[in-house]
Amino acid sequence: MVKERARILVVGGGYVGMYTALRLQRNLRRELRRGEAEITVVTPEPYMTYQPFLPEAAAGSLSPRHVVVPLRRVLPHCRVVVGEARSVRHAERTATITTLATEERGAPPEELSYDELVLAPGSVSRTLPVPGLADHGIGFKTVEEAIGLRNHVIEQMDIASSTRDPAIRDAALTFVFVGGGYAGVEALGELEDMARYTARYYHNLTPDDLKWILVEASDRILPEVGEEMGRYTVTELRRRNVQVLLGTRLESCADRIAVLSDGQRFPTRTVVWTAGVRPHPVLDATDLPRTERGRLRCTAELTVEGHAHAWAAGDAAAVPDVTAPGTDCAPNAQHAVRQARVLGDNIARSLRGEPLRTYSHRYAGSVASLGLHKGVAHVYGRKLKGYPAWFMHRAYHLSRVPTFNRKARVLAEWALAGLFKREIVSLGSLEHPRAEFELAAGGKPPHDPKGSS
Repeated sequence: MVKERARILVVGGGYVGMYTALRLQRNLRRELRRGEAEITVVTPEPYMTYQPFLPEAAAGSLSPRHVVVPLRRVLPHCRVVVGEARSVRHAERTATITTLATEERGAPPEELSYDELVLAPGSVSRTLPVPGLADHGIGFKTVEEAIGLRNHVIEQMDIASSTRDPAIRDAALTFVFVGGGYAGVEALGELEDMARYTARYYHNLTPDDLKWILVEASDRILPEVGEEMGRYTVTELRRRNVQVLLGTRLESCADRIAVLSDGQRFPTRTVVWTAGVRPHPVLDATDLPRTERGRLRCTAELTVEGHAHAWAAGDAAAVPDVTAPGTDCAPNAQHAVRQARVLGDNIARSLRGEPLRTYSHRYAGSVASLGLHKGVAHVYGRKLKGYPAWFMHRAYHLSRVPTFNRKARVLAEWALAGLFKREIVSLGSLEHPRAEFELAAGGKPPHDPKGSS
């Protein structure tokens, strides 16, 4: 039994937030039933996004609703609050949050008191002061951005198909991706594959008309899969007429012209920014210790260093890697899911006065998709490429996506996709669903009714 009634606040509903709450819900089921504990999850969205599936959602291989997990369904014994934490004062055991209701009525933020705090807000895109990036850049961290990017790419093909102006056509068919990590490479690979297929349905477009450019500041891409597989990926992308520019930076994208550090200039209507992430800004509004990179300074037991009853894991936490002394665990999904299980166990152990477990791990490997039936993998020391790596990518992530319901839906959708042709429809108007009605009612239509960037 816990020593006294415990109020547990989980900030964030991503990998760490959801899996920690799920573990706590299981470990404390008797205490929750007796009212000796309560778990509150504060999250900006009422769902967890399984981000490894975003590239497939962008390519149309998966429906958007199948890459998200509804928190209220998987956390029936937790209180889910849709809102954002604005600040945390751990010395006072309070968090300041805004919800949809406070914003609706213009009320001040609410104060939430807690006994145990789990800070798992995740990360946001790490942007640089590149001219024009805020106006024309497209991110790739959320399901909304993935579907918006798919709509945008098909819309650019529509624009190119319907104009005789070579300048407009060239800009519409030039797609620049900045960042050679998982997000950038997988998004480019899946979308290039989708656009190549879609081009066959345009009478005046061919796959060779599309120009795909990957810009990476370092001298390699996909460092997680190893140097050899990284070189193979560069070769595979270049074989598909993708320009892979290593040791190159984006200097500007103002006026819809991508200017690179090597002097090249590309008129383009599409700049996708996937150049890394940084800890969530809410960490700036806490009284907890952080590293020079802005992550919470944690122990191997996933407590915040020097602060009792504060816990953290995932992208927001610098957790010591006990398998490689002197280093921290990488901020990736593989660590986040494993840390969340230990975190949920340790909070329950702490409440019961039991000794805490240390987080340690064994490297499983990395897999990446480069489009339909194409991929690279480095798993348990074995290197795979092409179809076997692609199959391994799907099998691994199908085993990791939460809930049997979601696994079954994803598997069924993959099976149907193997029997029928790809969907090539752009639904950009979903981003402004009231545009037609506003126009019919005599209002002014939005400046960009189809969501083109």
